[in-house]
Amino acid sequence: MELFKTLKSVVAPLNRANIDTDAIIPTDFLKRIERSGFGQFLFNEWRFDGQGNRRTEFVLNKPTYEKANILLTGSNFGCGSSREHAPWALSDYGFKVIIAPSFADIFFNNCFKNGILPIVLSDTLVEILFQKTERQTGYELTVDLKAQTIRDEQDLQIHFDVDSYRKDCLLKGLEDIGITLGKSEKIKQYEILKNKMVHSH
Repeated sequence: MELFKTLKSVVAPLNRANIDTDAIIPTDFLKRIERSGFGQFLFNEWRFDGQGNRRTEFVLNKPTYEKANILLTGSNFGCGSSREHAPWALSDYGFKVIIAPSFADIFFNNCFKNGILPIVLSDTLVEILFQKTERQTGYELTVDLKAQTIRDEQDLQIHFDVDSYRKDCLLKGLEDIGITLGKSEKIKQYEILKNKMVHSH
């Protein structure tokens, strides 16, 4: 997993609440077992029509947002089934930060495991950010995980909360397996000690 560094990016605004995992990555595309390659199918039914043509009105099909790494969206993002493919698709597409008033619990946890920082802000602050993206084409934010701040080029600065353990994992680029491997020496010592105790009896 990549280390999370300070991120400056255009913000892609997707102003809808209750976006479920079926909308994020439709079930038709869940056949593969690798984590890569899902980005091309992200929001597939919203991005493309029945003939596979791009829907020009959809936000991610607009040239301004093609390289966006920050997604701004509505409440209860990632609801529905618990599939981990949803954060895989978002990460593979290029999103590193998702800002919303609330997230579905399982999706929220899966984001951290896949190198995505989900940030919860109040409805009021999210609405302010949506207004700014409407007023300014290519509106950018800088997300500093270490300082836990979001700022823009004007005078906006927001502090956000994040669990200290998860923050540390993102900053070090560690997921569950990496954390376990990092403790391999201690595990080995414990196994040796345990075997000695077993054999001494």
